[in-house]
Amino acid sequence: MPYFPVAYCGPAAVPESLWLRWNTDPPLLVALAALAWLVASNRSANARAGWGAVALMALVFVSPLCALSSALFSARVTHHVILIAAVAPLLALAFPLPRLAHPPLVPVVAAHAVIIWLWHAPGPYAWGLATVPGYWLMQITLLGSAWLMWRSIFSPSLPTGPALMALVATIGHMGLLGALIVFAPVPLYVAHFATTAAWGLTPLADQQLAGLLMWVLAMIPYLAAGLSLVWSSLRVREPAL
Repeated sequence: MPYFPVAYCGPAAVPESLWLRWNTDPPLLVALAALAWLVASNRSANARAGWGAVALMALVFVSPLCALSSALFSARVTHHVILIAAVAPLLALAFPLPRLAHPPLVPVVAAHAVIIWLWHAPGPYAWGLATVPGYWLMQITLLGSAWLMWRSIFSPSLPTGPALMALVATIGHMGLLGALIVFAPVPLYVAHFATTAAWGLTPLADQQLAGLLMWVLAMIPYLAAGLSLVWSSLRVREPAL
């Protein structure tokens, strides 16, 4: 079977050495340190959200999850879900950049959907893992488009209705993508054909697990955000006693 090497996170992790596979790439550590400095120096609108974003970015890029995502498509999907459904909203809360104009919500949601589907198509996915520029283009476009969407959703000027529709649309298209991955009759992600056996999985089983994670796990943050928006809207409408 063809095999595409994973360029950035290094060779695929194996169970015996997983916890030794920390990523100490200097530019990455400098970038995370700079983000932490912005939060620590009170340059963020929400320090708790800022520290949460720093911690989760360390999890997906520095911890052994990076090397594990070289081995398993399910680990890579977990990485992506954390990036777009947890890191992005936390960054949107911490750095809303209120002076920056908000683009129209519908094109932002649509562009984010296209980017998610594009990077989880087998061809672009394999290319995104095979080169360092491709890898970072994947990460930056996923995170950047998600940040733009969450920033609009959290904007005080956006009514609750459109914000909820954006969340529902995202849940819907990610659920559809997850279902297509789950029910694909053959393994599609060649970057992991030679690396799943060490973890007791076939490429197809790994792919099905990844689809379930995108279908079910990814839904939770969006549902939580929707419930929070509804609760906040109801509280605002409560008459003063």
